Amino acid sequence: MACSKALQGSAVLLRNATICNNVVSARASSWWGAVQMGPPDVILGVTEAFKRDTNPKKINLGVGAYRDDNGKPFVLPSVRKAETLIFERKMDKEYSPISGTADFCKHSIQLALGEDSQHVANGHNATVQAISGTGALRVGGAYLASFFPGAKDIYLPTPSWGNHGPIFRHSGLNVKAYRYYDPSTCGFDFKGALEDLSKIPERSIVLLHACAHNPTGVDPRPEQWAEMSALVKKRNLFPFFDMAYQGFASGDVAKDAFAVRAFLKDGHQMALAQSFAKNMGLYGERAGAFSLICGDKDEAARTMSQIKILIRPMYSNPPINGARLVTEILGDASLRQEWLGDVKLMADRIISVRSTLQNNLKKLGSTRNWQHITDQIGMFCFTGMNQQQCERLTKDFSVYLTKDGRISMAGVTSKNVDYLAEAIHAVTK
Repeated sequence: MACSKALQGSAVLLRNATICNNVVSARASSWWGAVQMGPPDVILGVTEAFKRDTNPKKINLGVGAYRDDNGKPFVLPSVRKAETLIFERKMDKEYSPISGTADFCKHSIQLALGEDSQHVANGHNATVQAISGTGALRVGGAYLASFFPGAKDIYLPTPSWGNHGPIFRHSGLNVKAYRYYDPSTCGFDFKGALEDLSKIPERSIVLLHACAHNPTGVDPRPEQWAEMSALVKKRNLFPFFDMAYQGFASGDVAKDAFAVRAFLKDGHQMALAQSFAKNMGLYGERAGAFSLICGDKDEAARTMSQIKILIRPMYSNPPINGARLVTEILGDASLRQEWLGDVKLMADRIISVRSTLQNNLKKLGSTRNWQHITDQIGMFCFTGMNQQQCERLTKDFSVYLTKDGRISMAGVTSKNVDYLAEAIHAVTK
């Protein structure tokens, strides 16, 4: 009997060992057996944790998309009208040209540079449709990695949008940094930025956020932009503007394009990435544009030919629906005017909740200086809270944000701003 049990035990051990060996062998023989699990996306992780929370007062301040005062996704009325017009025309589903339609490209660059821009009128720009702002940056990065005549180094502000580094590294550029944000003031480190820009080797690329700097919400003042423009020109640096929030920051498309237009007036050639995700709410439509401002019409034609060659193996042709919506809105005078009103509505709501949050913190007796909440602009606010305070905000109050203290003001509404102020005051006393 004992011998039989021993044999049975040995058989079980042998079977288990065989199973383990088979699993190891299967992994070893798999093409992807050595692939490691990648780290989760920080922002998506915040959203997933928020969804699991059962607290009825929970607030998601991680999402980078506009929400109305009820915390719901918002489709612009002007976009709804444009959709109806396009549907009624029963348009085809044919491929778009590699560079996108001419009308889309013209309206995009005119929105950026102004209706009276001589660069547009004289054909000194090479503009292509891209897959939103991310795609525009990627196309621009690929072009610069292939044709930029200086160092293949691009300098990003510290901090910058989390996707900037990966995009440009994947493009083949060397990613470096210059000072931008001052944690001690929650504002712009103007002195540090100028010092670093003055030391960047000539014929390097500098990335600049045109407005509503992501993630800090800190923008240079007009006179600071002027000094930066002069220094960039003196140092013979090449500016690459990322303009993802035109109109969404202040509610005024011309005001938000100030830096781009000021640099042009100062004689800079430049690269420009545009997105219609935020200012038209076309997040899922992926409508954007990439432009090079060139020296003359012939140069623009030559650069355009090379940009199209780069795009062809990337994605061949851009999507048509988002571009049609943009073209419809910007190409119709009355619809464009309505859209400008929609943009101002969104911007004004964000500006309003910034003011309310700041005032509520003062009323609660906070001894901190919260002036930066209204000094900053756009979708995001760098609150100045540390990691420990952010973790407590989530644990004790179900307020979800990234651990660097960045909050999306789009998640703040008239209904939750009082609770948010109380929570922030509690963890920052």
